[in-house]
Amino acid sequence: MSAKPSGTTAKPATIRIVCGLGNPDAEYAHTRHNAGFAVIDALAARHAVRYWKSEAGAQVAPITVAGADGERREVLLAKPMSYMNTSGGPLSKLARAHHVRPAEILVVHDEVDLAAGEVRVKLGGGLNAHNGLRSIADKLGSRDFARVQFGIGRPPGRMAVADYVLRELKGNFLADFELTVERAADLVERVLAESARA
Repeated sequence: MSAKPSGTTAKPATIRIVCGLGNPDAEYAHTRHNAGFAVIDALAARHAVRYWKSEAGAQVAPITVAGADGERREVLLAKPMSYMNTSGGPLSKLARAHHVRPAEILVVHDEVDLAAGEVRVKLGGGLNAHNGLRSIADKLGSRDFARVQFGIGRPPGRMAVADYVLRELKGNFLADFELTVERAADLVERVLAESARA
């Protein structure tokens, strides 16, 4: 597992919103494309979130995190309730409502160009044909948001990427996915702690 920022040694700004990407319908719950939602749910469970609020087209919940200096601060967990391709709308509205800059946003998303089971931090940069990231960059007017990439690997054989990311996971595939969810949640928490030193 790589937990180091990719392509840069810069440290993220103080993260104020952690946004997971996914699709809201129950049929997508156990699919690779819902990795972001799964990580947000894991973080919510760790922080004993009991109530989600609907705001700006997203489900949101505040958590309290501690920085390396022990100072505690609030971070907003968010799951856009639009579909993946239009995730940028709810996130940009949330950011404006809470006066959050793009650099203070961490987006968790599935990544086909990262081996299944790997997780990685990336600060800004390209969108790699990911429709959710493209929507966010378009609506924020910036690519300067941090990302936690959740590796799902490339589809086998000639399977279309869309079929691969939306196929329901079962058995060992689901078990491996759930282990990666916990590793990605660990990485998000490390990013939150590190960014709190800014």
